[in-house]
Amino acid sequence: MKQLKRTILCLLTAIMLMSQTAAADNGKQADSIRISLLTCMPRPYVYSLYGHTAIRYENLTQGIDIAINYGIFSFSKPYFVLRFVFGLTDYEMGIEYFEDFKAQYERSGCGVIQQTLNLTDKEKAAIAKAIDKNYLPENRVYRYNYFYDNCTTRARDIILDNINGKVVFENEANPYPSFRELIHQYNERHRWARFGNDLLLGVKADRPTTFGEQQFLPKNLSKDISHAVIYDKDGSKRKFVESETWVLPATSDSGSDSFPVSPIVCLGVLAALVVAITTIEAMRKANYWLTDTIMMFLTGACGLILFAMIFSQHPTVSLNLQILLLNPLNLVFLWSASKKIKKGQPCRWQKAWTVLIILFLLGGIIQSYAEGIYFVALSLLYRNIMKIRQTANTTNKR
Repeated sequence: MKQLKRTILCLLTAIMLMSQTAAADNGKQADSIRISLLTCMPRPYVYSLYGHTAIRYENLTQGIDIAINYGIFSFSKPYFVLRFVFGLTDYEMGIEYFEDFKAQYERSGCGVIQQTLNLTDKEKAAIAKAIDKNYLPENRVYRYNYFYDNCTTRARDIILDNINGKVVFENEANPYPSFRELIHQYNERHRWARFGNDLLLGVKADRPTTFGEQQFLPKNLSKDISHAVIYDKDGSKRKFVESETWVLPATSDSGSDSFPVSPIVCLGVLAALVVAITTIEAMRKANYWLTDTIMMFLTGACGLILFAMIFSQHPTVSLNLQILLLNPLNLVFLWSASKKIKKGQPCRWQKAWTVLIILFLLGGIIQSYAEGIYFVALSLLYRNIMKIRQTANTTNKR
């Protein structure tokens, strides 16, 4: 019933929006129309840690007050997580009553800032017409890409593309951090979410972003348009934002991890165990081959995920140097390598993996790695070198 109500609402809203577009084209009732950018603060969910953007359309004469939202998706769709990983997620443009939209953020205590745009009658009409066209069934679904084509960039583009002049961002002298550095500003207290992101993101996520690319983050876009001006074709100049206000004050923030131990502590403990076991093994001249088998299995299993990312449509995950350490080939050679290590025989793959770990460490010059990964790499490098030396000594004695 709720879904039916929402469907009817969207259809009626689209019809009303079409009628108001026509009225604005004729110069009627245009003064009663307001178009605003809504910037929603981060919420304590992985998919909303970075905030959200929507457009508010008001027609005071007709009593229309709606939110245009480019962030509609459903976890219930088949293979949602798998499709998201491979960059095959489809998001949808939705229209709902503004009060319903606001209520979603009110429940979580996250604030919403409204920036009413300083637009001409023709620009309001053009934006309304573009929204109406975008809401057609054949246009409302789009292929989502977090950095390059998301709910914020869609809202920005539909507004900027219909401005009858040139928009100039007067704060464009900002530094140009990487995509990774930009999202780190929002997941500082969500260390496991940050760890997952950093594990999947590759070399391309560490290149400097352009000014426009930084606007994939809602707060960046909000900050930029607050400093923007429009130069009209007749040479006149006007501020892009007419007024700014909190339509929903923030009463809470995005929270923090519920799991008390951070990734760097967990991986640090794992690395310490590997180093301790290896040291004891060398002192006792023993062969704890099961440690090698377990570490090869764990790193190989993680490597399968990174290998899958090669085929993802997300452009920032395909080239990831962490695959040199978390190597899926460890699973391929697991059985043969374990047998040789157990017997104390030389293992070619263990030597090859040692070289790859060294290359991984050198690769840290051009790529930032997930926290704690260096600890694991150094501990495995130490273990592999000690095992190779131990095997060589045993072979020479024979």
